[in-house]
Order: sequence, then structure tokens, then C-alpha cells
Amino acid sequence: MTKPPPTSRNRASLTYKLRYAAQNPDKIKIYLSRMARDLKFRAAHRSHVAYYRAVMRSDAAKSPEAAVGSPTRERWLKLGQMQFDYLLQHGLKPDDRMLEIGCGNLRAGWRFIDYLDPGNYYGIDISPDILLAAQHTLVHQELQDKLPHLSLVDDLKLHFLPAQHFTVVHAHSVFSHSPIEVIDECLANVGRVLAPDGFFDFTFDRTEGTEHHVLREDFYYRTETLTGLAERHGFKARFMDDWEQLPHGQSKIRVTNSGR
Repeated sequence: MTKPPPTSRNRASLTYKLRYAAQNPDKIKIYLSRMARDLKFRAAHRSHVAYYRAVMRSDAAKSPEAAVGSPTRERWLKLGQMQFDYLLQHGLKPDDRMLEIGCGNLRAGWRFIDYLDPGNYYGIDISPDILLAAQHTLVHQELQDKLPHLSLVDDLKLHFLPAQHFTVVHAHSVFSHSPIEVIDECLANVGRVLAPDGFFDFTFDRTEGTEHHVLREDFYYRTETLTGLAERHGFKARFMDDWEQLPHGQSKIRVTNSGR
């Protein structure tokens, strides 16, 4: 049987799981472990934020790099560089005021902090464990004098941040781990903190087939679902085709205020 293209696969289907297990028998034990953890965390945590905070605590205890999706230090560095280079080529300037949603352990963040003017980087994350790792990254890169802000959050309402302040908002590999109600909450509130001429870039796991999720960790959306949601919140949304040429499994959308 011919494999469907990656964007058409339904990773939650039994057919896909059986085929994947047959082709990757060495990964069966890992998946069963993830499934057992998923059941445990679902029983203990009702909200998705609490659930995924527990996932991050579990993963960060093993490796902060792996917790943010990089299996090796080399891959961590390459993915951070890729994000930085892309934004640099698409309008990032030293005087931009940047909010990074899901900053993690500063895989790309330390490069943004180094490039931006002092005090112009604000990173938020739901995981206290990964924010501690972010502090270690700051020390390792000797970026304390750049005065970055790092804050723990319980949601994406962004109520504690100033209105119309950020010219760049960035969320890499956040919506790929978020149910639609969390994405909707973010899009409903990010417009208040986004400067009139600012932009919000986010990545997501794209499917051209049935939208689905694997456990409660990985979510796959159709492009039109997310662009339509952004438009309902008053944004213009654009699929970033050139991001697709880069060696990264997720897709990217940029939203701007509709008057821009």
C-alpha cells in the first residue's frame, strides 16, 4: 500500500498506528510509555495547561533540549538558528519589541535576546521547569545585560502585558501542542498587546485530511481552520509558503491587524 503524503496522514487512526508499529518496532515501547503517561496525566489534570505542564516537567527532567522537541544539542542549535534567520529575513529589527509565547529554554530566544536592543525581549511559558532551564541558557550565553523578561503563565489571555506594545509576537511549536480552545484564547487576546503595525508568527502541525490529535500532546489542523479563526478575531492571515522549504516538519502562518 502506498503511503499517503505526510499532510494527509491521520496519526490517530488505528491503521496508521499499526503500520507505524510494523515499520518501527523499536519505537513501540516508547509509544506505550507515552500512552501510559498520557492516561496518568489526564486523570490528574483537568485543564490542558496543567496537563502539558506535567508533560514538560517529565520531559525537562530528562533533557531540556528534548523537552522543546530537539533530540540532540546539535538539532537544538540548528532549529534555533533557523527560527532566528527566518525572522531576520522577514522584518525583525533590533528595536522591535518581541513577545515569544512558549519561549522554552530559549532555543531561538537567546539569539533574539542577543540581537534585540536591551529590554526588548519578553518570553512566557507555562512550564516553571523549562523557564529554569532558560535562565541557565541566559547565563551560558552571558546575556544578562540584555535585560530579558521571562514570565510563567497559566493561560494565554496575556492580561498582565501592556496594550499595543509588541511589534513582533512569535510562537514556535506551541499551537502544535494545543487544542483549538487554547489557540482561540490566544488569538482572542494577542490583538490587544500587538502594536498596530506588528505581526504574529506561529507554527502548527498541518494536515490536509481529518484534523486529529495524538494523545493530548500533538494536534494537527487544516490551514483554513487557523486562518479562518484568526480572521474571525479581526486579523489578516497569510500562510508562509517559503517556510515550507526549510527542514522543519511544521508549517507557519503570519497574522497582522486587518487595517495593516
